[in-house]
Amino acid sequence: MKKVEAIIKPFKLEDVKEALAAVGVQGMTVTEVKGFGRTGGNKETFGSAAYPIDFVPKVKIEIIAKDETVHQVVDAIVAAARTGRIGDGKIFVQPVEEVIRIRTGERGEEAI
Repeated sequence: MKKVEAIIKPFKLEDVKEALAAVGVQGMTVTEVKGFGRTGGNKETFGSAAYPIDFVPKVKIEIIAKDETVHQVVDAIVAAARTGRIGDGKIFVQPVEEVIRIRTGERGEEAI
């Protein structure tokens, strides 16, 4: 199993959610986050003064996927989240040692 963590632009969340549903993802965790990458944030102008905005609003999506579906999940996120402009986001894929469904006690892939 793998944990797929994607940081995307907030307005792309619905598109990504639909793309993930189309490849069989049944659950995810979504968190509103702030951050910056290589560009270091944005500048906003109020009146005649420009103010740096160090942390840009983003959305973090976390999904646990079976090893054989990880590439489909990643490809769906990339296709749905891409605008071709700076700040489209990042995807991180990490191994997951164990998953336990608290309600039933199921473990492993059955708990996803």
